[in-house]
Order: sequence, then C-alpha cells, then structure tokens
Amino acid sequence: MRIIRCFVDQPLATGQVIALPEDASTHLLRVLRLAPGDEVVLFNGDGHDYGARLLSAAKRGAEAEVHSRQDAGNESPLHITLAQGIARGEKMDLVLQKATELGVTAFAPVVTERTEVKLDAERAGKRIAHWRGVLAAACGQSGRARLPTLAEPVSLATYAAGETADLRLVLDPQGQHRLPDLPLKQGQSVALAVGPEGGLSERDLATLRAAGFVGLRLGPRILRTETAGLAAIAALQSIYGDLG
Repeated sequence: MRIIRCFVDQPLATGQVIALPEDASTHLLRVLRLAPGDEVVLFNGDGHDYGARLLSAAKRGAEAEVHSRQDAGNESPLHITLAQGIARGEKMDLVLQKATELGVTAFAPVVTERTEVKLDAERAGKRIAHWRGVLAAACGQSGRARLPTLAEPVSLATYAAGETADLRLVLDPQGQHRLPDLPLKQGQSVALAVGPEGGLSERDLATLRAAGFVGLRLGPRILRTETAGLAAIAALQSIYGDLG
C-alpha cells in the first residue's frame, strides 16, 4: 500500500482540521489526483507522523482532518553534522537530499577559500529557502519526520570555532584516520567537514585542525564533493550508526 507523506509547516494535533498549503494541495490533488476521503500522512518536523483524511478539494486548496499521531522512530543514534563547502546548483541539492535520506542531523553550509558560489544577503536567503524545500522533500520520501537543522552559510573559520561535536572529522586524502579505527560510539555526535568542488586548501585544513578536527581518509581515490561526504556518511552509519 502506497503511503503518501506531505510536509506541513505548522503545528499539528489530532482532531484538528487544517487548510493545506497551496503547494501541498497542488501536489496531492493535481499530481497525485487524490480526492476527499483519501488518506495521507502529514509531518511538520517534530518527529511525529500525523494520519489525516482529506475533507475537501477545491481549486484554491484542500482541507484535511488529523486523526492520529505516531512517533516515526527512525532517527539515527549517531548525530552527524555535515559541514559542506557550498557547491554549485544541483550538486548542493544532491548532497542535501541524499545526506538527509542517510540520516544526517544537521547541515552547516560553509564558505571555504575555494568556494566558487558567491552569496549576498538576498541570494543567501533564497538559497536557504530552496535548500529547506529540498530537505522537506527528502524527509517525505525517506520516511523521516524530523527535518535536519540547516544553519546560515558562514565562513569555514566561523563554523569551526563554534563546532562542539564529540568527534570532528575533515575528509582529507592524507588524513591519519581510517573509518574502522575511529573512537566513536553510538549516541555520540560527529561533525564531518567536506570541501567544495576545488577541495579544501592548506589554509582551510589548518583552520579545521586548530579547531580540533582530525583528518579522515576514505581510500586511494579522489572523490568529488557530491560523492565524498555521502560515501563517508553511509560508512559511518554502517559501522557506528543505525545501519550496523
């Protein structure tokens, strides 16, 4: 049986009748062709799934009645923050989407010495709104009911100075640590820093080392930015997280 999940950015409670947002209504009514009486699952990022039934369908939108609440219970015991050097366009979307599916807890978009994407205040606001949409869609597809947090883009130095994860890693082909040998246990937090398309410079690496980051190498090949972080996250989950 197909389960249709839909993100709603508002408080939800059983017995509540809500007007669905325009984008959600359009997707449910026009794309999926649902009708009054059909069942959907709503989520708002609080960790719960809310069973709901469509009550009405009109050109201007739809209404649904919430009739149940259930803990999704599928968050990873390994709390991963991905500090991703901002990549161009679809590459950044891909990283956010797939890392969300893999259970990342938080994202920190960072500006490194070799970051090519330039974001002024207006562009940064638009990109953050777009990225939040990517995260919501990925949660809807993967069954997650808690959205990863998304920080404002900042310089690598600003991010590194404020990171407090139990274990802080930076992907580095010359890193001294390998995945099976990390001092990491379930329930702990890990931060993973990944460079943009041009990689991390020596100055970037020095900044991270000064903030307690240690180098992690994945193997003998150089991976692209949209591959490297995802490969490391999948391996971390397999060894220390919810896939092991």
